[in-house]
Amino acid sequence: MTYSAVIFDFGGVITSSPFEAFNRLEAERGLPRDFIRMVNSHNPDTNAWARFERAEIDAAAFDTAFANEARAQGHDLDGASVIACLAGDVRPAMVAALDRLKGEGYRIGCITNNVPAGKGAGMALSEQRAAEIAAIMGRFDHVIESSKVGVRKPDPRIYRMMCDALALPPSSCVYLDDLGINCKPAAALGMAAIKVVSGEQALGDLFTLLAK
Repeated sequence: MTYSAVIFDFGGVITSSPFEAFNRLEAERGLPRDFIRMVNSHNPDTNAWARFERAEIDAAAFDTAFANEARAQGHDLDGASVIACLAGDVRPAMVAALDRLKGEGYRIGCITNNVPAGKGAGMALSEQRAAEIAAIMGRFDHVIESSKVGVRKPDPRIYRMMCDALALPPSSCVYLDDLGINCKPAAALGMAAIKVVSGEQALGDLFTLLAK
C-alpha cells in the first residue's frame, strides 16, 4: 500500500503525554492514580472536559465545572490545576520525523483535541514555549484544533475534515494517536492507525509501514 500523508495527534505524540503530568498532580494531592481520567470519562461527550475541548465553555467555567464533577467522585480538585498540566515536553525525535517525512514528499497533518487556554495550539504557559510549538505547527500542511472547529476526537467528522483539507482519501493516510479510542474511528474510515505507546515504538512502526 502506498501512503501519501501522515496525520499526527499532538499531545502524547509530538509531546509527552499530559497523563504523566496528571499522575504527578494526583500524587502531589493525595488523589487516586488516574482520578482525573476517571472524572473525564464520566459522560464523555457532555462533561466539562468535552465541552472545554469544543470551546463551549471558557477556562473559568471549566475550573468550576470540573471541581463539581471531581467532588461528585469523592475528591476535591480544581480545574485550573488540570489545565496547568496540559503542555507536555516536546519529543525531538518526533519533530525530526516531521522534517524527514516532508523531505520524502509526504503530506503531514495534525488533529489535536485542545482547549482555549494557554498560548497557541499547544496550550503553552510561556511565550518561549508558545514560539517553540508554533514552529512545530508550522511544519504541518494542515492543523485541526478541536477548540476551533467545535468537534473533538473520536468524532469521525474531524478525521474527514483532515482528509478533505489534504484532498486525499482515508486509505492514503496513516494516523498516529496515543489513545486507542481515537485510533478506532481513523481505522474504521480506512486509515492505517498506529497507537503510540512510546515515541521510539511509534516511529519504528511508522517507518516500517511506509517502507512496505
